[in-house]
Amino acid sequence: MKSGMGLTKSHSLKRQSLPEALADSLRERILNGEFKPGESLVQEALAEEYECSRMPVREAFRQLEAAGLIVTKVHKGAVVAAMPAEQAQELYELRVNLECVLLEHAIPNMTDADLDASEQVLRELEKAYEERDINRWGSLNWEFHRSLYVPANRTQTLAIVQGVNLQVERYVRLQLLISETFEAAQKEHRALLEHCRARNVEAAVALLKQHIRDAGDSLVSSLEARSVDA
Repeated sequence: MKSGMGLTKSHSLKRQSLPEALADSLRERILNGEFKPGESLVQEALAEEYECSRMPVREAFRQLEAAGLIVTKVHKGAVVAAMPAEQAQELYELRVNLECVLLEHAIPNMTDADLDASEQVLRELEKAYEERDINRWGSLNWEFHRSLYVPANRTQTLAIVQGVNLQVERYVRLQLLISETFEAAQKEHRALLEHCRARNVEAAVALLKQHIRDAGDSLVSSLEARSVDA
């Protein structure tokens, strides 16, 4: 079915509540770059494309806006959110502060089963890097980090960190694709897991802090360069 936005692809939905399914589908399309920053999302066109009424589309928009992926503008409606370099810098500063606290509290509680689960996720992430499976990079990267933080038993902090990671995921995908820094990311993730296995809190936290800061600096530089080019 062709929509008013020129889209012809039909998107199937999982068996879940319709607004949640719509939000999941639209979130992935934003993250993979199908919808660009500043692009308007038209309720009527999306309702036609997904063969539903506008009401679940509006609810999906509310979920995406709460996640920071779209914004509502006067006379334009829902628009895919852009990320200025200053906002990216702020989000990565939040990551450093919150994720290092989570890891510090998590390591003393980690079991061998926890670490084995992290190992399995890391292998899947490394495979995605090798296969250039862009759509899985962001979610598996977060899943690996999350697996290290869960033993901290700090659910509110973890929820905040997850929201921050979701906002930067689409830019991380693009950044990795352009810079091809897969090898460095793999080495740092491997070293991080080994520090956790050794229960070396100081080394693990120091590496995580540098890992996030380097990623943030690289992303900010990329965004600033794109802004100048534009």
